[in-house]
Amino acid sequence: MSLEPMPPHLGEFAAKMAKAGLRPLVLDTFAHYYRKLLGGATGLIPDAEIRPLDPPEVPALASLSGHAPAGSRALAKTVRIVLNGGLGTSMGLIGPKSLLKVKEGRSFLEIILRQAEATHTRLALMNSFNTHTATLAALEQLKPARMPICFLQHKFPKILRDGLRPVTWPANPDLEWNPPGHGDVYAALYASGMLQALLRDGIRYAFICNADNLGAGVDETLLGYFAEKGFPIMMEVAEKTPADIKGGHLARHKNGRLILRESAQCPKEELAAFQDIRRYRFFNTNNIWVDLDFLQDFIKTHRIIDLPMIVNPKTLDPRDPDSPPVLQIETAMGAAISLVEGAAAVNVARSRFLPVKTCNDLLAVRSDCFVYSEREGLRVNPARAAAGRSETIKIRLDPAYYGTFDRMEKRFPEGEPSLVGCDALAVEGDVRFGKGVVIQGSVTITGKGGTPGFIPSGARIDGDIRLE
Repeated sequence: MSLEPMPPHLGEFAAKMAKAGLRPLVLDTFAHYYRKLLGGATGLIPDAEIRPLDPPEVPALASLSGHAPAGSRALAKTVRIVLNGGLGTSMGLIGPKSLLKVKEGRSFLEIILRQAEATHTRLALMNSFNTHTATLAALEQLKPARMPICFLQHKFPKILRDGLRPVTWPANPDLEWNPPGHGDVYAALYASGMLQALLRDGIRYAFICNADNLGAGVDETLLGYFAEKGFPIMMEVAEKTPADIKGGHLARHKNGRLILRESAQCPKEELAAFQDIRRYRFFNTNNIWVDLDFLQDFIKTHRIIDLPMIVNPKTLDPRDPDSPPVLQIETAMGAAISLVEGAAAVNVARSRFLPVKTCNDLLAVRSDCFVYSEREGLRVNPARAAAGRSETIKIRLDPAYYGTFDRMEKRFPEGEPSLVGCDALAVEGDVRFGKGVVIQGSVTITGKGGTPGFIPSGARIDGDIRLE
């Protein structure tokens, strides 16, 4: 019997990963994708292989209320797994994004802990190597009534585009690695022993979501529907708006299964079709439900969780465009719906997708556009619906003055303006706001240019203004 020859450089990658303490399952998974890359795989999913979903294929959450009692009964068998690996570098942060104060003086992490306590739900955090130590220190200070379980996300070595070799960067060895995407959550659960421990404790269902999405919580109707139908995996999707054209969308593969396609998996010549919200109507909220019994059996049977590969071209140092070009192998958590028959999707309200990715998002969430309760978490202020306003507000702050968290803080020293009656806000230039400012309708505020402008305390603005 002949053995398959070792691909060039794979031994170097394996040695590098073993030296970093990564488990055999992670080495095997990376090797699987590396062989695909050498074989010419691009991870692209062309339009010819999929079709858009019809609305009847995706039931609406509002139509599933009869499953709520089953969800209430299943709460004791449920864990909420929060993806807590992000640093929030796009907002100028240097620590875990989940420690950012986001609402009523509380951080994402504090709010998530309070939600878990209010719903009596088991909580787990998947930290990255970048966030683990700081998160544990924050938990020690917060002293929750029930400490969440923490486990680590893995890492993959970056691949030099020149020769597909491992990277060596002595100036900053951390830059030699990349997060493998949130698709790693399944392997990380299994390899860490967390999956087996949860099952021994009688936990059957997992709800997985991002730390920066405070609209996501354990919904009893969704849990009951998932449990009673016996789905292996279920994805929450929402209907696209023009603001969502870049987000991954759900489709039906020609093999009959559901499939998630991210923008990095779309051929460049088909991007217009990808971004057509009338064609691909449903986007992935990255709220996923998983049957842990199914997941353990699947990994035992297949070992490698062969999620569709995403090949991300980058520079070694993302802040230095002249650093060597590299490839990052990543996977998406929601892509698991394409692996099995019987995976499902539910069309949820937009209020279950409230991520904070930029300072624009942060201003909206901190304002009275949204309300917070420990039972329900973050929700759109009901006053907006009562006034016939959209759940979403369009905010565009000048990135030169508001692009990072610290810059934004300086320009709202006495709190955020009232935005509950605002449809759209654009701020151009350096503008600082006093206390109790009220903004209504669609407003553009233009600064002076060379010197900071100022909106006085108590001002009410309901039309465009140019500061002189």
